[in-house]
Amino acid sequence: MNKQIKVKGPIRLDQFLKWATIVSTGGQAKILITSGGVKVNQSIEIKRGRNLKNGDIVQVGDILYHVNSTE
Repeated sequence: MNKQIKVKGPIRLDQFLKWATIVSTGGQAKILITSGGVKVNQSIEIKRGRNLKNGDIVQVGDILYHVNSTE
């Protein structure tokens, strides 16, 4: 499944996971990221501070989230 997520400007990976309602808290985002449960552009990402930009693809499980930045 693919989902388009609109954001304003660059956004950190942990903030994106909350914005897209993949997780509800920053603590949950940290655990998901550091356990290797998130891919960015097909590579496992373990840094929660990774900045995402327009066109990046975040994968959690079988769901792809396309970052659509308005700035």
